[in-house]
Amino acid sequence: MRKSPVCRLILLVLLAATARAQKPGPEYFPPSDTAGGWRTLQDPARILRDTGIDVNRLDWALDYAKRSSQHGGLLVVRHGWLVYEKYWGKGHRDATPNVASVAKTFTSVAAGIMLSEYKDRFPDGLETKIFTDPYLPEALPLTDPRKADIKLGQILTMTSGMYESGGTGIVHGENVKLDPAPAIDRSLGDLLALRLPMWTAPGGGYNYCTTCLNAVSMLIHKVTGMRMQDYIEAKLAKPMQFGPWGYPPPRGAAANTHETPGGAGIAVRSTDMLRYAYMLLHRGRWSKQQLVPAAYMEMAAKPSPYNPHTPYSLQFEPNADGHVPGVPRDAFFKSGAGGFGICVIPSLDLVIWKMGGNDAQYGWSPEGLQDSFHYDGSRDTWKPHASNQFTDEPISTDEALRHTIGMVVAAVMK
Repeated sequence: MRKSPVCRLILLVLLAATARAQKPGPEYFPPSDTAGGWRTLQDPARILRDTGIDVNRLDWALDYAKRSSQHGGLLVVRHGWLVYEKYWGKGHRDATPNVASVAKTFTSVAAGIMLSEYKDRFPDGLETKIFTDPYLPEALPLTDPRKADIKLGQILTMTSGMYESGGTGIVHGENVKLDPAPAIDRSLGDLLALRLPMWTAPGGGYNYCTTCLNAVSMLIHKVTGMRMQDYIEAKLAKPMQFGPWGYPPPRGAAANTHETPGGAGIAVRSTDMLRYAYMLLHRGRWSKQQLVPAAYMEMAAKPSPYNPHTPYSLQFEPNADGHVPGVPRDAFFKSGAGGFGICVIPSLDLVIWKMGGNDAQYGWSPEGLQDSFHYDGSRDTWKPHASNQFTDEPISTDEALRHTIGMVVAAVMK
């Protein structure tokens, strides 16, 4: 049966809409927020047509995300369109909360830039043993002879063998109970990252060690001559035209703590965090500038040979093994205490920024930020929801991020 002209027209319109959703068109990078910022779509029908996203399903993801943190927001970019930006509590576009461990990804990316810029200093790349005189002379004399074999790649994948508290290590997928760490002298300040005890030989197991990343911050300062915050400003924030940002002073920091904290604490506006994620999506490139070596981003987005123990790469968690069901296996992400999380999914041309945080994490603003937001007190009595109907345990940071990512992915219709 021949189709009528009307039917043929409708079919052509549907095919064109599908093509637009699958092909993002000319490459796009947003100007600074002061120059207009991200391009946006407001009409749900057009969002579905041009980006293939069902906004109603993103509203469901937002409702879930609200259960996992006192304050926060959910922002989604697909095909270069900011299709979703909603906040709750103290979350808003100009908020600069302490995003906790999401900051570790900036430390890793800064290290990747350094390896390329100073490749003559690092002929062995991530294989470089950094607890040595050419790199970290402050580490000498070593508190454990095994530290002489710690490679940069092991520090960046949490397999250096150092630890700062008791708890659990992971060896080839099996949990290992660790002895409580000896008393740690926090008054050591920056040097603490070089004096931490060892629980295994370098590469022998995975243990999440936040303070260990401060050794990378020290290394960046030593090699580049710039504190890591200044290095990030020059190599990332300025080219991508961030608004005001910074690192809040660590609570309880020792008087001799002067380095940028490598393990936690960056504070970046939400739409600028999207710029960062969008740069990661483009394998380290921002417009015509290759800010981070593409080869480094390729390694960061995949399981690392430096960590055969658990799915944790160069301060990102890749989903190559499918441990987050329903999420593409090329996705990589990072969570932070308080409910924060960044996610990049190249196969969907999609980035997600999940804000979170409690009151303490929202108590700081960088110089130059004109923040006129008024918080209405609506989340003052908020309590975290239970993980499910069968337990009183609150939703964990990791669980909340993974489930939110899954719900956002489920909103992608085509």
